[in-house]
Amino acid sequence: MCGIVGYIGRRDVAPLLLEGLQRLEYRGYDSAGLVITNKPAAGRSAGLKMVKAKGRVRELESRVPKRFSGTTGIAHTRWATHGAPSDHNAHPHLDPESKVAVVHNGIIDNATELRVKLEADGVVFLSETDTEVLTHLIARSQAETLEEKVRQSLKLVEGTYGIAVLHADFADRIVVARNGSPVVLGIGEKEMFVASDVAALVSHTRQVVTLDDGEMATIKADDFRTYTTEGSRTSATPTTVEWEAESYDMGGHDTYMHKEISEQPDAVDRVLRGRIDDRFSTVHLGGLNLDAREARGVRRIKILGCGTSYHAGLIGAGLIESLARIPADAEPASEFRYRNPVVDPDTLYIAVSQSGETYDVLAAVQELKRKGARVLGVVNVVGSAIARETDGGVYVHAGPEVCVVSTKCFTNTVVAFALLALHLGRIRDLSVSDGKRIITGLRELPAQIAEILRSEAEIKKVAEEYADSASMMFIGRVRGYPVALEASLKLKEISYIHAEAYPASELKHGPLALIEPALPTVAIVPDDDLLDKNRAAMEEIKARSGRILAVAHREQPKADHTILVPRNEPELDPILMGIPLQLLAYHTALALGRDIDKPRNLAKSVTVE
Repeated sequence: MCGIVGYIGRRDVAPLLLEGLQRLEYRGYDSAGLVITNKPAAGRSAGLKMVKAKGRVRELESRVPKRFSGTTGIAHTRWATHGAPSDHNAHPHLDPESKVAVVHNGIIDNATELRVKLEADGVVFLSETDTEVLTHLIARSQAETLEEKVRQSLKLVEGTYGIAVLHADFADRIVVARNGSPVVLGIGEKEMFVASDVAALVSHTRQVVTLDDGEMATIKADDFRTYTTEGSRTSATPTTVEWEAESYDMGGHDTYMHKEISEQPDAVDRVLRGRIDDRFSTVHLGGLNLDAREARGVRRIKILGCGTSYHAGLIGAGLIESLARIPADAEPASEFRYRNPVVDPDTLYIAVSQSGETYDVLAAVQELKRKGARVLGVVNVVGSAIARETDGGVYVHAGPEVCVVSTKCFTNTVVAFALLALHLGRIRDLSVSDGKRIITGLRELPAQIAEILRSEAEIKKVAEEYADSASMMFIGRVRGYPVALEASLKLKEISYIHAEAYPASELKHGPLALIEPALPTVAIVPDDDLLDKNRAAMEEIKARSGRILAVAHREQPKADHTILVPRNEPELDPILMGIPLQLLAYHTALALGRDIDKPRNLAKSVTVE
């Protein structure tokens, strides 16, 4: 949540900061601001100049004066936690003397307590934010160095943070720190960058250093150093970012969501590339760090994720049970650690996160590691926190995903689970012939996804017909139910139409009371052994004058509309069933004039609890 970008070097900083904020706006877009350092000159000491604005980055850009020059600065785009969106609550936050500026991602849990103490000492607050507390703590510190001022202040706060700090008396540096919210350094030629996401850096440098929790850094134009919040030096080796700047551009599409939906054939090809082993009808997943003997010792698998990642985990659990015959289930990571779970040494835990920084998932990983569990990660971002803290895992190689709602990463995550299930299955009892069958199905996926995407015009017409609905129902059975959950979430996220998902078998246990002509039902109807059961559910809906949109392998006589999907292996059909429903949500939102890439109240990469 929220985006941070900073720069120190020789170039004019304001345009660089605004460009970085534009690339990070998917992380928060209710207000934005930037602050730059004036270099000391004859008769003038160094100082800070700031501009802030409620609304999108373009509103901030319109307020930046033409003469707003400097070579050091930090900036922020906000997703509100403490205090409504406003100019005053926008970051950066300054102290009364305009000496200290702070931008912050995360939540300071004891902000109220600290605020009361500071107010008792005469501090006047100008915002409702928790971040302003940290600004005053740093400004009031008596330490001699900026690093020590920040370190002393952080010892007083509880919670999560990714911060960047400027101080007019230390104009040659930016100090940053991380605890639970990502901070990445960008290494340039006599210039340095900082950001909460590499998206803000890749147009300038691909050499980055990712801070760990409890780590700080000082960046100067020609140098950087990292150290712990206790003051001990740490060693940091820059790594090369996999993706280039063009990967973050819209590429001729009207929205990032449309671009990312259209990229799925290539994305799925990437997650498969180099991993299939035809000789033994299995796959290579070298990053698992789990040998065959250890894999055979696994008695249960628990998958943890949030939102779309949780839904991918539900499909993944089904794949693992079907192919590897290991009991598996998925659970929201946000609930897991609060129910004091029993951590079984024979259970393998899998943490799922597109960004690899999702706080609820990361906190669950840390709790599991503390209790001695073996944890794997399924993530998209190389070098992310979850990737570093787990014992091994699978990168899904979906490429950068900028739209707040996830599409291609969801699909690639499910494909990654199919690879994992096949790998575990062949170690255990899955036959060679079944291994070959699944491999054949996996290889067919990119072309079949492309085939579905070619029917976009037809799906658009259907979406426009249902766009005036106040609410929609999604149903599916067994493999189809997680698809219904994900489709329901997508529609809610970007169209703001209320939607619910139920197992089709549960209709008669309550939801049938909702059925009427004004409530359309989207039914997931694969040609499998539950086809007759699904058709019986549609009969129940039609008997109550409900409208039905079926997603199926063949025309469904009881449906008002059927979106046809090519058939794959039954285990892999959910991957294909989800694609047209992404387009359904997209074109519904488009028909309603929604801001598709930046839906209200949401942000990408949820790094707060």
